[in-house]
Amino acid sequence: MAKMKTYEQIILEVLNAEKIERSTDQVQDLVLADKESHHYQLLRTGWETNEYFVNKIIFHFHLSDNGKIWLLANNTDIPVTDELIKRGVPISDIVLGFHPEKYRAYSGFAVH
Repeated sequence: MAKMKTYEQIILEVLNAEKIERSTDQVQDLVLADKESHHYQLLRTGWETNEYFVNKIIFHFHLSDNGKIWLLANNTDIPVTDELIKRGVPISDIVLGFHPEKYRAYSGFAVH
């Protein structure tokens, strides 16, 4: 259980660090945390122009019951897994869940 709390804290630190502060409140980056189901997201939402509404997931993490961090979405070119590793998460506890299982073995991260 201590590992889950530690990983939850690390994920929230990473998501908060990736938020973009804007001079206008038209578009916001929001960190969403479902601590009961162990899902954590960085969401971008708001009006970019009067004609274009943005509502997209930037990052989505899930903490599985076996203590692995599943990266389910990374809609950037930011290697967010590097931030997890810098904060002490071993590569063996990170799963690139957005890749099919047959390709995960080639990623250098956990398969499941």
